[in-house]
Amino acid sequence: MSAAVWIVPTGIANLEAVRTAFQRLGRTVRVVDDADRIERAAYVVLPGVGSFDRGVAALEKHGLGDAVAARVDRGAPTLAICLGFQLLCEASAEARGRRGLARVPGRLERFGLEVRVPQLGWNRVHVPPGSRFLRTGIAYFANSYRLATPPSGWLSGTSRYGGSFVAAVERAGVLACQFHPELSGAFGERLLSRWLALAPSLAEDRGTAIPTPHPAPREAAAAGRSAERQATGGPRC
Repeated sequence: MSAAVWIVPTGIANLEAVRTAFQRLGRTVRVVDDADRIERAAYVVLPGVGSFDRGVAALEKHGLGDAVAARVDRGAPTLAICLGFQLLCEASAEARGRRGLARVPGRLERFGLEVRVPQLGWNRVHVPPGSRFLRTGIAYFANSYRLATPPSGWLSGTSRYGGSFVAAVERAGVLACQFHPELSGAFGERLLSRWLALAPSLAEDRGTAIPTPHPAPREAAAAGRSAERQATGGPRC
């Protein structure tokens, strides 16, 4: 029997969309708000839509932050989505004085005035060679804040929206996406499937070299400019 996928309830996540995405892949999905269970689970998902401040507060309220951080440190199969990705970073301009889990180096900044905020719609993700989970393709984004610089120690996929930003990172069995794989059609479904299949073995492979991301090609830049034109208001992280 396949191992269950456990979802951390941040209190501001669309749990049903995430649950449905994994059920389509034949997985049992459960919600977990127990730190010991988070540390022991085969697969853990940290989703979220909303503000950085509320996300940090939700983790602190249930005492779950340290358990999630411990999983990331050891490379255990962990998936962070949208706000979940941001919570792994050090801090955000959205919530000055609030500190994230600081597992992904860098501080999140708001998109500039030259684009509509939030970014809401489809955009191209460009991935360098050597990725285990990520592939170049089109994904669905809903965010007002972004990590501008690829973090050291992680393989990063990038997108363009008012300039380049980090679309996703991976290391060992950990995958963190600024976009929503559960809303990204076949592209997202294949990504989740690869993560389920490969993450357990990669959790033990912590010595793999991480390639340095290279600039996105012209087609990625074009997709980014198209997304800039199409984005409208709506939920974001």
